[in-house]
Amino acid sequence: MPCGQPDIGAAPARFMLGVDVGSTMVKCHVYDRAAVVRGSSYRKVESLYPRPGWVELDPEVLWSQFIGVIKEAVQGAGLHMRQIAGLGISTQRGTFITWHKRTGKPFHNFISWQDLRSAELVNSWNKSLLLKVIHVIFTVLHFLTGNDRYLAPSFLTFSTHQTSMKLSWVFKNIHEAEEAAKKNNCCFGTIDTWLLYRLTKGSVYATDYSNASSTGIFEPFTKCWNPTLCNLLSIPMSVYPPVRDTSFNFGSTDSEIFGVPIPIMAVVADQQSAMFGECCFHSGDVKLTMGTGGFWNVNTGEHLFASRRSLYPLIGWKIGEEVVYLTEGSISDIGTAIKWAQDIELFTNVDETAEMARSVADSQGVSFIPGLQVSGDDPYLCASFMGLKPSTNRNHLVRAILESVAFRNKLLYDIIVKKVHIPLQTIRADGGVSNNSFVMQMTSDLINKKIEKPANADMSSLGAAFLAGLASGFWTDKEELKKLRRIEAVFEPQKDSEEYRPAMDAWLQAMKHSLHW
Repeated sequence: MPCGQPDIGAAPARFMLGVDVGSTMVKCHVYDRAAVVRGSSYRKVESLYPRPGWVELDPEVLWSQFIGVIKEAVQGAGLHMRQIAGLGISTQRGTFITWHKRTGKPFHNFISWQDLRSAELVNSWNKSLLLKVIHVIFTVLHFLTGNDRYLAPSFLTFSTHQTSMKLSWVFKNIHEAEEAAKKNNCCFGTIDTWLLYRLTKGSVYATDYSNASSTGIFEPFTKCWNPTLCNLLSIPMSVYPPVRDTSFNFGSTDSEIFGVPIPIMAVVADQQSAMFGECCFHSGDVKLTMGTGGFWNVNTGEHLFASRRSLYPLIGWKIGEEVVYLTEGSISDIGTAIKWAQDIELFTNVDETAEMARSVADSQGVSFIPGLQVSGDDPYLCASFMGLKPSTNRNHLVRAILESVAFRNKLLYDIIVKKVHIPLQTIRADGGVSNNSFVMQMTSDLINKKIEKPANADMSSLGAAFLAGLASGFWTDKEELKKLRRIEAVFEPQKDSEEYRPAMDAWLQAMKHSLHW
């Protein structure tokens, strides 16, 4: 059926849109009731680097890409916009913008979650006497009450990845935003909030619980924006949007945008969306996303675990009375490192890398230390190869890069096992790097666990569509969604993890040499 000419005589086919605004790509997939992709479109996210360490997105370019992929995907599926039952939007987390409440004009470009402009502010706060006093106060409160909500502030440290520090930077450095905030005329929004605002021509200003909890400014225990943190950082509470359910009727797109209004039935943060797309609905289910960065998420059900150093609590999703919590650990520089290796022509096609890594017995003592996106734990971490020899070739270098992904997966998995006192169930992987069989098999060997890989690696888009479909009645319940899952491959342990011990020990030693460069 050609685009724009639906068969009026027949009952209209119904389809669901899932859009994922990621760190490297904006993707839209059109799904039918069997969750089969009927049409797709992709656009590359165009990051801006106005100064060293600064990473921004032009809001108008992002808007154009978002609208473009939706129109192209629907047209590619041979459908008309009126055949779309609803729209679910998944977005990269922590990237934000502020704009004037009355005019809608942004005060600055989107500031990316990868941006490092707050590094000096972070260092200043982390060395401050006030933060040490806060640690003491909350340590005492936790000791006296046993309440886990006091545990995280007892060892609170700031990092450049946190939205809070960059938002504090905005109000210290952008006079127009500061003045507007004083008059209650400043709006803060992550990408989801800003898209809702634009799609509805300013009539909807909101976010959902998953996106709010991913900013680090929203308190998952109380489910409110954190007034203590905002007072500490001089951020006015008036700037924040109302927080809604994840699977929820947010209103419809203005009819001028797509020709007909399309119901917006879900907005969700990308990692939580991938978790939902993987059908990790039960306590103990684990999702491993390997994309630009790496994210391990554990479904902790209705139990909220306080931050434990490398792990932090998030709201996975809220649907009616159901609130599902997650514990997350993250790794920087997974897809980024592989893309860099391609850019310097270590290989031509990313699909070659698994075979290149297997073509040599080991990395010949070469270790790759990631640090292309600076670590939140150590902003001075240096990316490097160590152990290079005259006999080192590109296969050894590629293997070292892929091994570094698996080694970091192992480190984070061990922390999760130690700190999260829930029996871990199924582990499901997604993201572009999950297509690399070498990384997947080595990770399975190292953690001694089976890992499932779905047929479709774009789980964030599917999760957004699933959430939108539940809100609109397109799909009935989670049991129906589980039946739609399709597994492409299962990786089971083939080697004893001890066989990797010498290589991992060498890699850990190399990592120590790269710290505080």
